[in-house]
Amino acid sequence: MAGKLIILTAPSGAGKTTIVKHLLQHIPGVGFSISATNRKIRLGETDGKDYYFLSTDQFKEYIQENKFVEWEEVYSQQYYGTLRSEVQRLQSAGRHIIFDIDVKGALSIKKQFPEDSLAVFVMPPSLDVLIERLKKRQTEDESSLKKRVMKAKEELSYQNEFDEILVNDQLEISLSKAEQIVNSFLGDTDGN
Repeated sequence: MAGKLIILTAPSGAGKTTIVKHLLQHIPGVGFSISATNRKIRLGETDGKDYYFLSTDQFKEYIQENKFVEWEEVYSQQYYGTLRSEVQRLQSAGRHIIFDIDVKGALSIKKQFPEDSLAVFVMPPSLDVLIERLKKRQTEDESSLKKRVMKAKEELSYQNEFDEILVNDQLEISLSKAEQIVNSFLGDTDGN
């Protein structure tokens, strides 16, 4: 049955986006739910492909109009959310939907669709490894890095509320395990 929801979440730097991209390439019948945000577009990002980039006023207006399945103020004045129209677009296309979203948003979707969703928490091998990964990205200044680490500590406390915990230590093993978890959920236990 199409329309199952595969929700991946993790603290920033744990590797969930890499895993999501792999699943999109290797699991047939899935589509990617593009999140909305009010943050500034980064170099190399495309509106409508990486995110739907909204102004802060537009994002708040959409909240008032109940246009989000879930939304969260992830950092002060920095909003992320999943548009209802995005979920409908993928369901209309007969796709299972893969979400790459923050921890609270993931729990919100899981709560709304408990029977049709699989929530996977991608764990870093340790907090130290996570911090090193964030530093290697070179996308954060010291203040931003500190915020992300504090947020990661909070998010790690939610791990036991998820259906599956995937420790992303060795990437190839993690990718294979992610495929197994998703195929099992979709009813394809032998991976074909």
